[in-house]
Amino acid sequence: MMRLLSIEWLKISKYVTFWVLAGLFVVLLLLWNWSISSGVLKLGGGSDFNFISSNYSYPAVWDNVAYWTKFFSGLLSIVIIILTTNEFQYRTNRQNVIDGWKRQEFYHAKWLVVVSLSLVVTLFTMLLGVFFAFTHGAPITGFTNNISKMGSVFILTLNYFGFALLLSLLLKRSGVAIIIFLLYCYVVEIMLQQLLNWKMTSHPGDLLPLQCSAELISFPLADMLKKMSHKTGPSQNILACASIGWIAIYYIAGRIQMLKSNW
Repeated sequence: MMRLLSIEWLKISKYVTFWVLAGLFVVLLLLWNWSISSGVLKLGGGSDFNFISSNYSYPAVWDNVAYWTKFFSGLLSIVIIILTTNEFQYRTNRQNVIDGWKRQEFYHAKWLVVVSLSLVVTLFTMLLGVFFAFTHGAPITGFTNNISKMGSVFILTLNYFGFALLLSLLLKRSGVAIIIFLLYCYVVEIMLQQLLNWKMTSHPGDLLPLQCSAELISFPLADMLKKMSHKTGPSQNILACASIGWIAIYYIAGRIQMLKSNW
């Protein structure tokens, strides 16, 4: 496993586009959270009201940093697409097989990248939470309050990155895969969610492939409004199980595609 991951790292470490997009993710996420926490960015009807929560003490800090990580995670999903489709565009996938890899090893190497990147994003989000809580004078005793939200960040990124990987294997063209990913993620699935939830009281739209993970990390103010209006929907446990189920489907579908496809 480590051998596969080290080989993938050799490919990624020399790829400028990866560092540019990863750098954008880090800088934008850091600056965005800083702008909100410091009061530079404020949305509301008056000077005393901020639509965006600027509470960066424990436990609210976990909700805030997790939500904005979800907001910017699309950048790293594009990284997964580009890294995978480049293998087919430049025929390096065939070179791996010539060098002695099995197709399953090539496939598992890509999934190792997905899992590793999800872990790195989760760790970075946690460090952001600790940093902003510290700068706001929050006592360290509150560190563990609601820290389970970081588990939701890992599930969400694994879901998004796994979906991006599956699209890459199916389409093998970066431009097409990126367009379809962005359209489905930010337009089609949201419309489907709203339609299904409007038609049915059981909120089945919340269990769509990416939406089930997105619902794990909802906008903090939206959570409060839901509680006030007594709106019901799938529990956090159901959403987490649905997310894991979809990730398993991505893995199985991608494995089948990998074994059947003509390289």
